[in-house]
Amino acid sequence: MRALFLAAGLLIGLSSLSMAAPIYKWVDAQGVTHFDAQPPPGQQATVVVTPSPPAAKLTTPTNSATIGDQQAIDKNVKKQVAEQQAELKVFCEQARTNLAQLQNNPRLREEVDGELRRLDDAQRQERIEETQKQIADNCQ
Repeated sequence: MRALFLAAGLLIGLSSLSMAAPIYKWVDAQGVTHFDAQPPPGQQATVVVTPSPPAAKLTTPTNSATIGDQQAIDKNVKKQVAEQQAELKVFCEQARTNLAQLQNNPRLREEVDGELRRLDDAQRQERIEETQKQIADNCQ
């Protein structure tokens, strides 16, 4: 595959050289300098030398250790992303369960400092809104 890309790059690079025509420069009787692909008939013209563009540098890994290192890094990143997605899925399921409890049960209690305390309607509504916002922000 690399050889194919290298060969294609060389062909493209060399094709411009084979299609390049010389450029001629001359000064007319009024002293105006002209440039053209064809020299004027019966007048002295000089060929303009155009610099060639710099050769494209193709970089390839020098050894297979570099490729192996990148593959290990890619695998590690994919593993971390999968773990984060799993944690997010658990969070979303718990948040949806909590929202259902908050919406369907008007008599909810929470433990504060070791004692149970009942949530009033304003507190319950506030928790419903917070939970809905968390679900909207984090869950799809």
